[in-house]
Amino acid sequence: MNKEILIKYINNKCSAQEFEEFAGWIESQSKDGDCRRWILEHWRNFESVYAKKDEKKYSALLDRIHHEINLQNGKSTNSKEPVISKVAGWFSRAAAILFIPLLAILIYLLSDNNYKLYKFTDMSVDSIEVIAPIGSRTVVQLSDGTEVNLNYGSRIKYPRNFKGNTRKITLSGEAYFNVAHNPDKPFIVNTGKLNITATGTEFNVNAYPEDNIITTTLVKGKVIIDKKLTDNKIEHILSMVPDQHMIYNLNSDKVVSQMVKIDKYVAWKDGKMVFNNSSISVIAKELSRKFNVDIEVADDIKKLTYTVTFVNDPIFLILDLMAETAPVSYKLLPRTKYADNTFSKQKIRIEKR
Repeated sequence: MNKEILIKYINNKCSAQEFEEFAGWIESQSKDGDCRRWILEHWRNFESVYAKKDEKKYSALLDRIHHEINLQNGKSTNSKEPVISKVAGWFSRAAAILFIPLLAILIYLLSDNNYKLYKFTDMSVDSIEVIAPIGSRTVVQLSDGTEVNLNYGSRIKYPRNFKGNTRKITLSGEAYFNVAHNPDKPFIVNTGKLNITATGTEFNVNAYPEDNIITTTLVKGKVIIDKKLTDNKIEHILSMVPDQHMIYNLNSDKVVSQMVKIDKYVAWKDGKMVFNNSSISVIAKELSRKFNVDIEVADDIKKLTYTVTFVNDPIFLILDLMAETAPVSYKLLPRTKYADNTFSKQKIRIEKR
């Protein structure tokens, strides 16, 4: 790889082929001594300008990178891949947001003197945000011992170390929590409108921002659901018991609660998609979210129901199975090519057969 490709990558101007060459270089050649010196030289040049310009943002980016490396070295749904490959894969999805900090990762992975990076990650930035990219799940271990499974396209924000009398985190999307027991320091999941509070409990929360509902499913222990009011007051809604499922409608402000078989609501963390008498519209929404596609359902079949369980199956195998066992068919719609040679999201239409 030459320096021109590196500069193109930093400025988000490299082609897909050049990016593949760059990622391959990271994986196969970057341990070479000359490469290490070259990276370090460019890192120092970049650091002197960027760090002075916006030290807080700079340290926050480094903190995020550091945490991502910890995640890849720890629990992951694809833990068999080499660390360097997983980091490169993460950046292929996040390239639009974080270009230059890839140099920091290389220094972290390849340099024997990475104390400087540690110094930045230990600065005053006290919150970390973790995102599970589309099509993958992530497991996060919090400082108190709580384990969080993040579903596709979900994110959590939490402090490095919990201080004060509570353990507060913010969730956007879906997560399964196995909370470390601490009755003196309640664990609070904030979803914007609701607070879900526990002490030592297993529960699932679904709060994607594009949906008009928030759901909570309790597996073990007890959780308390509170609604945040406009005057900063808290209104108690519900105290849940195991096997209870709660639906809060953001539009109507109504709460529905019932006892359920919880497998349907928590199977996703084991790679399963469980649909029990679910409408085609609901299935299409879940598939769209998981596989990062747009699925359009014809009006005359939106209420058609389907019962099936998928286990780590690819999208087209799922669609083929649906077409074989239900009176539906599907077709791929043409993708739009943009001026920068990228393409629109794949669109799929499901209609009556």
